[in-house]
Amino acid sequence: MASPCSDSHSEHTTDEAILARLGYKQEFRRAFTPLEVFGVAFSIVGLLPSIASVLFNAMPNGGPLAMVWGWLVASAFIMCIGLAMAELASAAPTSGGLYYWTHSLASPRCRNLLSWIVGYSNTITYIAGLTSVDWACAIQITAAVSIASNQVYVTTNGQIYGIFAGLVLSHAVLVSLGTQILARLQRLYILLNVCLCFIVIIALPIATPSEFKNSASYALGDFTNLDGWPSGFAFILSLLAPLWTIGGYDSSVHISEEVSNAAIAIPWAIVGSIAVSAVLGWGINVSLAFCMGSDLEGIMSSPIGQPMAQIFYNSFGQKGALALWSLVIVAQYMMGSSLLLVGSRQTFAFARDGGLPFSQYFYRINRYTRTPVNTVWLDALLSLSVGLLAFASTQAINAMFTLTITSSYVSYITPIVTRFAFKNDFKPGPFNLGKFSFPVAVIAVSWMVFMNIIFFFPTTPQTTAQEMNYTVAVLGGFISLAICWYYCPIYGGVHWFNGPVSNLVSVDKGQDDESTSEKTGKGERVDVLIVDA
Repeated sequence: MASPCSDSHSEHTTDEAILARLGYKQEFRRAFTPLEVFGVAFSIVGLLPSIASVLFNAMPNGGPLAMVWGWLVASAFIMCIGLAMAELASAAPTSGGLYYWTHSLASPRCRNLLSWIVGYSNTITYIAGLTSVDWACAIQITAAVSIASNQVYVTTNGQIYGIFAGLVLSHAVLVSLGTQILARLQRLYILLNVCLCFIVIIALPIATPSEFKNSASYALGDFTNLDGWPSGFAFILSLLAPLWTIGGYDSSVHISEEVSNAAIAIPWAIVGSIAVSAVLGWGINVSLAFCMGSDLEGIMSSPIGQPMAQIFYNSFGQKGALALWSLVIVAQYMMGSSLLLVGSRQTFAFARDGGLPFSQYFYRINRYTRTPVNTVWLDALLSLSVGLLAFASTQAINAMFTLTITSSYVSYITPIVTRFAFKNDFKPGPFNLGKFSFPVAVIAVSWMVFMNIIFFFPTTPQTTAQEMNYTVAVLGGFISLAICWYYCPIYGGVHWFNGPVSNLVSVDKGQDDESTSEKTGKGERVDVLIVDA
């Protein structure tokens, strides 16, 4: 009988062979187990803190009905997106993920440009995601101070930005640590997130005073519209809450080169994180709907400044709310660290293929930690820069929440469409949907296109320049800059970017501080997409 050690070695050898056939050599340690790679996706979802972060969007656009039933509607479509992406991940498990798939599946006439756009969109997604998560965490910390001061404390944007900067910088230090430490942390993240879910699902109804308990008819059927949009459109806008919460499921893909048995572990991490999040998240929303009282305007305008924190304050009292809210903050902090972990791997992969300015400086693995420290700090500094939007207006920084969804959908839609729109040699991996692949892909793409358009609308029909939704401007600006950089005379990517480039050349041993893998050359593309597991 084979020993566990020999089985592990066999899996690693298979993974390295698959990666080599995709054009890359093994550079990371494969320290993540399937459970831990699931933990990455599940901690990025971060159910309770995520729901807390976007409850301000669901409550005024449908109230309890939108929170309960909108969650179920959105979860079904999210699962379709996850299934479509899981097939691609099983076929080609590499950290580059989405832009790699796009290049391999698209027509030679447009694959370089499409791969470039997807690479930048996916990079933007994680920078915007880190910004929105850590900004929400900063607000949650100020809410805790408000609870502790009996709602006397009032914060300023400058104070929130200071907390936000401290969070981002601490994440950069944490994520610069060794892969094995980061992998083991995922187990703690899973445990805390699951415990928080059950505390709210079970303890909140028990602790809530009778004056804040709602009837079943109110909790499951009341539609409250505070923002002024027609009811149907308001309900659709409320879907930002579940779509932002159950997001980042491509995160597992970017850990492909650090997990054993990636062709199976990655797709199941995608699907599993969505399924578990959908069920537990629905339970949380039902519990909140029954226990939040009926004064939604009072909750939204609370001096605490955070709707869910106010609900906890009403139900648990000051000390109980503060204790539970502290755990929410810890879970939110964990989300930020996971986002930077995954985002740095995406940025590293894109730099490996020459997609970023000064790629030669960012495509480096630290020789001591075996992590891409340069791209960790690049993403952190970019997030700090984007966070300065808070000084322009609240809506400008809130655009990071919708930008996270819209930019991720651009990078999700493109490889799914190219798989079916162009002639290519796609061969499914161990995880595949068979004859259901095309209809699931059609549903997923149609949903993402529709919701991307919806999320460009402002929160209210009567809006001002400061209250406008700047998502379309920020996303359009980022993509326009990426395209301009691609077509820039002499220096643009059109002159040298050829998509994924093989790096199957030995490491340069002459470096003192860090190891850097050399590419085979800018003209040598990697066109192999699929390997048989």
